[in-house]
Amino acid sequence: MSAEREYHCEGCGISVQTEEPSALGYVPPAALEREMVLCQRCYRIRHYGEIGTVNQNPDIYLQKLGEIAGTDSLVVQVVDLFDFSGSWIPGIHRHIGDNPLLLLANKIDLFPRSTKWGRLREWLVQSARDLGITPIDVELCSAAKGLNMNETITAIEKYRQGRDVYIVGATNAGKSTFINRLLREVGGESQDVITTSPYPGTTLDAIRIPLEDGKAIVDTPGIVRRDRISEWVSPRDLKIVVPGETIRPKVYQLNDKQTLFLGGLARFDYVRGPRQPFVCYVSNRLYIHRTKLDHADVFQEKHCGGLLVPPADPEILPPWKKHVISLRGKEKQDVVIPGLGWIACGKEKATLHLWVPEGIRVMTRPAII
Repeated sequence: MSAEREYHCEGCGISVQTEEPSALGYVPPAALEREMVLCQRCYRIRHYGEIGTVNQNPDIYLQKLGEIAGTDSLVVQVVDLFDFSGSWIPGIHRHIGDNPLLLLANKIDLFPRSTKWGRLREWLVQSARDLGITPIDVELCSAAKGLNMNETITAIEKYRQGRDVYIVGATNAGKSTFINRLLREVGGESQDVITTSPYPGTTLDAIRIPLEDGKAIVDTPGIVRRDRISEWVSPRDLKIVVPGETIRPKVYQLNDKQTLFLGGLARFDYVRGPRQPFVCYVSNRLYIHRTKLDHADVFQEKHCGGLLVPPADPEILPPWKKHVISLRGKEKQDVVIPGLGWIACGKEKATLHLWVPEGIRVMTRPAII
């Protein structure tokens, strides 16, 4: 490789090398002559749909995020609207310094048409404030479908005021998809510039995309959240867990002493309370099984990895942990499982047990739909 020039993969940002085919960043020497240099991994993702895990140190990505504090820039935090709690970057206010933050809620195409967007936007603003950030504005869009992109582009140009724009977010929030859509809408690009895939960790280093005024849009590596289920499953299972189309909510009228299995990833026990509806907002491809609570333990032991999938291999998950949840009965609440979805509960007092792999955060919130 030439000592005069350091090459970077234009798909994921990693420094490329020509010596070790099994290592990250490998390209055949002849590929350095191409106009667009892609590492072997990005080439295989784009042309063959191959996906693989990448073992990277999450602390390195946090260090890169912390470098933003020393810049004068606009920060655009992309969150997955369907997985807001799982795609938020904890402590982001400490990493970006005094730079303004524009909150971009992606994947609105996953929500039902009946969604009250004004109310949801207000919920986003309040949730961000509760997490330590007062965003300069909030935009909702779908990068995959191109929905509300004109409004989003206008907002970015309004607030950047001639500065660089850093696009940040957790893995799989849709940062790179958003930038590719942005470049198609504004720059007329006919193909994706940045490599995307449904598996976390596709972008490996910062990618600078020059703007006409000498500034740049910077795509940063996704921040890893090990406290959400989507980080633990295989690439094949991830295609089942992560929604790819508008959610069709599944409604269950449950009596107490009934159980719902969300594949082999979570178990929802309705322990005590009057008959009431529970609505599952999860991927349409995820199998949900209802059974009696008295039979749940035996059923789980017999069918995890078989009928109850994903995961195909239950051993990849940490041991399950029980979370006891008491519904107040004053308002409708959601029980949220980051990286998987949520269950909207009825308005009656109830006691629930939610079983998820140890380390996965579980929370309740006022119903957002």
